[in-house]
Amino acid sequence: MEYITLKNSDLKVSRLCMGGCPMGGHGWGEVSENNLINAVHTAIDQGVNFFDTADTYGLGKSEEVLGRSIKRNRDKVVIATKFGVRVENGKTFFDNSPEWIERAVKGSLKRLGTDYIDLYQIHYRDNKTNINDVIYKLEDLKTKGYIRYYGLSNIHQEDKTELNSHIGKFVSFQDEYSLACRKNEKDLLNLSNELELTPLTWGSLGQGILTGKYDSNVKFGSDDRRSRDVYVNFHGEKLKKNLEIVNVMRKISEQTGRSIPSIALRFILDHIPNSVVLAGIKNPNQLLSNLEAMQWNLSTEQIEELLMISEDKEVAK
Repeated sequence: MEYITLKNSDLKVSRLCMGGCPMGGHGWGEVSENNLINAVHTAIDQGVNFFDTADTYGLGKSEEVLGRSIKRNRDKVVIATKFGVRVENGKTFFDNSPEWIERAVKGSLKRLGTDYIDLYQIHYRDNKTNINDVIYKLEDLKTKGYIRYYGLSNIHQEDKTELNSHIGKFVSFQDEYSLACRKNEKDLLNLSNELELTPLTWGSLGQGILTGKYDSNVKFGSDDRRSRDVYVNFHGEKLKKNLEIVNVMRKISEQTGRSIPSIALRFILDHIPNSVVLAGIKNPNQLLSNLEAMQWNLSTEQIEELLMISEDKEVAK
């Protein structure tokens, strides 16, 4: 296993983080809770100590499942969860108010079955609560022992201005990034240095298109969010482009003897310095396949080939 210490913290984490969105049991097709729990136990046995979830994944179910899964190993793992997305009366909206943060953290602690959260992250900014008020409340939660550190999610270069005076307070930030989605590449590279944050990538397998399991005839049931056009990786010209990327990955997989998913993850680990990849995992076999990304490197030629096939206009500008 590879480990790094998140900036501005003493959190030593595995560079593969198990993503908890599938644990919510909603929108990812058939998901077995037993398989999820077994995957967590396998992850811990294999040296994975970093687990990421959010209070809105399955409206709290993800946190509950994770909490049950790590109950006997709480001191061995780093738990990251998120706040800032509220669902009330059938409506979803962002809320970073101190009042909501207090309610949200207590709810997460209860569902996770723990006394503290290692990394508490702003899921999305609500564009109305002053960042100073958010940080003041997060520092209050640290003082109370509810959280150890705090981080950011889904921020970009335009958010840098409000964060410039708070360098050193946040420890990490998340954004979508993969061979199928490189639009945030410059932000990941620049903000990690400018704001002294460890970059975490979600969507690291392109919602599954980079696993090599799918072809041009891919179809999902109505219980799977990827059936919707908004999940562009599985539709139209974007699907066609992604399958071209997978073909190159398949060739590299044959060269290296590593699984196709691990090629996708290794690309991020090699191309985004000191990064952590998040991968949503539904069963132990998926976990073991992803673990093949650890403790080796793609060659310079292989990285260049992947960069070339995955290049898009947004990145090329």
